[in-house]
Amino acid sequence: MIDADGYRPNVGIVLLNQDGRLFWARRVNRDGWQFPQGGMRSDETPLEAMYRELEEETGLSAHHVEVLGATRGWLRYKLPNRFVRHHQRPTCIGQKQVWFLLRLTGGEDALCLNACEKPEFDQWRWVDFWYPAANVVNFKREVYERALRQFAPLVETACCVEIGNLPRP
Repeated sequence: MIDADGYRPNVGIVLLNQDGRLFWARRVNRDGWQFPQGGMRSDETPLEAMYRELEEETGLSAHHVEVLGATRGWLRYKLPNRFVRHHQRPTCIGQKQVWFLLRLTGGEDALCLNACEKPEFDQWRWVDFWYPAANVVNFKREVYERALRQFAPLVETACCVEIGNLPRP
């Protein structure tokens, strides 16, 4: 599903642990690390897509997490030209995303990267709040920063962590 402007609707997931650290995962057979994310189906709401992607990519179900918030509107990024499949119609030039902030309510033993037939990630770890914005692939950096800026006050309230005192990208 590609919109009229060439963007694929997508959801992103920022998963928070009880210490205010974020779930950060490595793509299978690559050196790229990122938050869980994935495309929306035409019959899904962003919330439904988020729960599906959460389960596919982390093995977590709705009962393992609490939704703390979502970004306002779509956050967009363009793909580098080398990733655009110019021969496909409609042509996807990037992604538009609704991001969700989730808090893990149980133990991390529920995390399972091979919960689906074709896993997206092969490693994961917990990182400081601003770390992903400085370490994600360049073309996603601005979207990560915008999502994290929107979520920072929610994290400070939910975890009693002063995000403003953490190093920023």
